Amino acid sequence: MAKVHIVGAGLAGLSAAVSLSGGGRKVVLHEAAKQAGGRCRSYFDPSLDLTIDNGNHLLLSGNADALGFLREVNAPSDALVGPDEAAFDFADLKSGQRWTLRPNAGRLPWWVLSPSRRVPGTRARDYLAPLGILRAASGKAEGTGGTIGQSMECSGPLYERLWHPVLLAALNTEPRDSDVGLAARILRETLGAGGRACRPLVAEKGLSYAFVDPALQTLAQRGAEMRFGRRLRSLETSGGRVTSLLFADGPEAIGPDDSVVLALPPWVASDVLPEIPAPQEFRSIVNAHFALTPKPGSPLVLGVVNGLTEWLFAYSDRYSVTISGADRLLDTPREELARQIWGEIATLGNLASELPRWQIVKEKRATFAATPAEAARRAQARTRHTNLVLAGDWTATGLPSTIEGAIRSGKTAAHTLMCAASPARGAA
Repeated sequence: MAKVHIVGAGLAGLSAAVSLSGGGRKVVLHEAAKQAGGRCRSYFDPSLDLTIDNGNHLLLSGNADALGFLREVNAPSDALVGPDEAAFDFADLKSGQRWTLRPNAGRLPWWVLSPSRRVPGTRARDYLAPLGILRAASGKAEGTGGTIGQSMECSGPLYERLWHPVLLAALNTEPRDSDVGLAARILRETLGAGGRACRPLVAEKGLSYAFVDPALQTLAQRGAEMRFGRRLRSLETSGGRVTSLLFADGPEAIGPDDSVVLALPPWVASDVLPEIPAPQEFRSIVNAHFALTPKPGSPLVLGVVNGLTEWLFAYSDRYSVTISGADRLLDTPREELARQIWGEIATLGNLASELPRWQIVKEKRATFAATPAEAARRAQARTRHTNLVLAGDWTATGLPSTIEGAIRSGKTAAHTLMCAASPARGAA
């Protein structure tokens, strides 16, 4: 039976494997690490004595591909948790003001007419600003529509208290410099789709519990082979197709009917096959974790403005903070970051100033830089090799580097292979 070799067991590779195995394909999954999940996995941290994720991720109820993936792998019912309606708590560290953004369920955004639902100090007409983003991106290819800063005013209370934190979190790049097409897709699939698509969801028990473990169980049930500790060094090609995968522990012959999905980080994919177009500039994320049980009633997710902290997650066993576009913090000593961030958490939660057990995780190349130049470098799933396709949140999904984008890329790669293998329909 023909095989599909998937190289990389992050969410993109797992998504491709689940889609292909669900379509009856024989899947062999190769992963350089000793575990699956890539940048979206859980691990035990001895300094905290807790299991944490290597990055905090906020999903939305409109993330159709991510939620569809969870259904297909029979993820636990509590894989993602969140409020019953679209509600986002915010706090301003400078003024001490707090508010809750509450979009209404339907597409017609009447919520902007209600002062109790929108950002304090803003008017209903202020919310028309993103229309410039949608107009600038209309009908244009990714990376060709210019920047957000060229399409809307990047200043004022609404920008500082809503658009900047939301777009920065989604794009992991300073919004004014980010690709307008990526921003437009985010707006269309979230706020533009109404509050039903904006309910915040968090993997409270961990990304591995929610995504990775159920996927591996599903793949095992479908007879997929999983080979860990296999690092790909290069490919051999001939006659317009891949003929061998050269791993550190030896070659893997690719049969005449076999196919390959490369689901690797862009810098690794480019090393393996230099002809692949890929982003070359990246942005970092800093995550901070503190081993203290949050106070009852703490918001599951709190957006923070005018502070170092940007998003504060109150998990059942810890506080966690995410700071996007964090290149400026890479050289800051870890303890200095921990003390500054904890000081902000203590202020927000009226907590003791004494620093609890902590961990700082700096991910230098967390995502590709969501600028027009880098967006234009994203590769399509299909390659010039007939039996090779690409997957990864850095490929041309139309979305920035997100869980939704990674899972969508895996589905796209699987669909591309299955369509290529389907016999053409001739005339009757």
